[in-house]
Amino acid sequence: MSRVLEVDVNGGELFFVDKDVLARFSGRIKKLSVAASARRPPRVVLHGFPGGADAFELVARFCYTGGGGGGCGVEVTAANACAVRCAAEFLDMAADAPTTAPSLVSLAEKALEEMPHWPWQSVVDAVKQCQRLLPLSDSTGVFDRAVAALVSHMAVPQAGDATPTSSSPESSAFRFSCDTKSSCLSLRGSTGRTWWFEDLVVLSPGTVERVAAALVARGTDHGVVSRFLFYYLKCRLAGGASADDKKAMLEATIAAMAGLDRSAVSCKGLFGILRISAPLRLSDASQERLVAMIGRKLDHATLDNLLVPAPSGTGSLYDVSLVLRFLEAFLRGGARDGEPARLKKVGRLMDLYLAEVAPDPSLRPARFVELATALPAPARDCHDALYRAIDVYFQVHGRLTDEEKMKICKGLSYEKLSPECCKHLARNAGFPTRAAVQALASQHTALRSLVLRRDSGQLKPVSPPPAAIMGKHRHGYDDDGGENDGQVILYARRLDLSLENQNLRSLLDGMHWRVMELEKVCSRMKTQMTKMKASRRGGSCTTRSLPRMCS
Repeated sequence: MSRVLEVDVNGGELFFVDKDVLARFSGRIKKLSVAASARRPPRVVLHGFPGGADAFELVARFCYTGGGGGGCGVEVTAANACAVRCAAEFLDMAADAPTTAPSLVSLAEKALEEMPHWPWQSVVDAVKQCQRLLPLSDSTGVFDRAVAALVSHMAVPQAGDATPTSSSPESSAFRFSCDTKSSCLSLRGSTGRTWWFEDLVVLSPGTVERVAAALVARGTDHGVVSRFLFYYLKCRLAGGASADDKKAMLEATIAAMAGLDRSAVSCKGLFGILRISAPLRLSDASQERLVAMIGRKLDHATLDNLLVPAPSGTGSLYDVSLVLRFLEAFLRGGARDGEPARLKKVGRLMDLYLAEVAPDPSLRPARFVELATALPAPARDCHDALYRAIDVYFQVHGRLTDEEKMKICKGLSYEKLSPECCKHLARNAGFPTRAAVQALASQHTALRSLVLRRDSGQLKPVSPPPAAIMGKHRHGYDDDGGENDGQVILYARRLDLSLENQNLRSLLDGMHWRVMELEKVCSRMKTQMTKMKASRRGGSCTTRSLPRMCS
């Protein structure tokens, strides 16, 4: 019987070996050779053999030398240890195999134990080799050991290495250019780059994610990890990667950044990732992670960051739904209760955003209301900017009904409007009458409270109750001041409010006159409608156009 066995390695190289020699050390070759013995000549095919023909040649040499190492046998070094270990696993050459022969697995493991003491470049090469040896490098634990050795080398500072705390994430050299006309990365200088950044740019996205996780587990400064991830993206995306490669790199980077502290990640860089990833259709999990990270950093965002174009086909100018998701993530992060300063910064940012999107004719009222009411009351000390945005929205959307306008006005706190804005609202024909009356009433109540707080001693009446406020209950409006009789009495001793009282009374009188005129118009229209119904009963049909407000 022939002892020669043909071995096809990955369809690329053909080896002629003594099957008995290899079967002595390899459980897999032993099984395959028995199954192939019926063929002439016996032949086995090894698909997916780790390390390819070079690794198989090392294995064959080990078997032909009787399992000896060094000399004329196999020398396992830093350059081949990972491949030899995976090849031995593939061929079932473990120490516990049913044979008394020496084990190639044991020989490779002995070499891998010295990996932390290998030179830096040898460790980097071992990590790159493990990428090509998947999945065996993962199942044998070789990949994790190589990454651990890599991270241990990174912990040793080198000359010229950047100090982790030398710059904040927002002022870091590695960041995206996030203006509305560009979505590429920019590099302003070399400060902030750590000595090992350049050597790891060649790693695959999955390996970079693994290295970042190992750095965090080791206690590496999160700012250093964040700067490395942005640097990795900058270098790889600038090399003309394909769409699939870009998607893989972005998803791996987002997954790695999700585990970092909020303060370590650049808000501007996150918006850069958002713009680049827009046409790539990232996985739902990656999109959610990115939105959550941006939401946690929303107090560092600018108006230009938020002006993300709406998806094609929606008809809108900006992606309002995305901004609402940012706000939800921001509030979920605990900013609602414990961090008022951050909350107020986001409140000011949203006022700017509302002013920018209000002129969009495609922005539906329901969406505008969501934007205006998304933040809790403590986010805004003054509602003047919100009022101006609503005013612009009413001007652009001239067909809104009073009911729709009142729903939008619910986002306004009239007590937080300045006297100037209240006066403007009272004269603003675009706002519903009820909103104007409520605004004036709340301002009058605020004046009364101010004077009562100032003069808690001897009180002196200076103004009679305004007629408009007393008549407000007759027209069905609620009194924001909480008084059942509708009377508002001002007192003053040292505070001169005569001019304010006079202006306020004039405005209230004007509103009262406006309400009375509206009542007269409605009364006339009711009379006309009654006459029309009566004429139709009599058989005559008369067509007459009615004013829009009575339809």
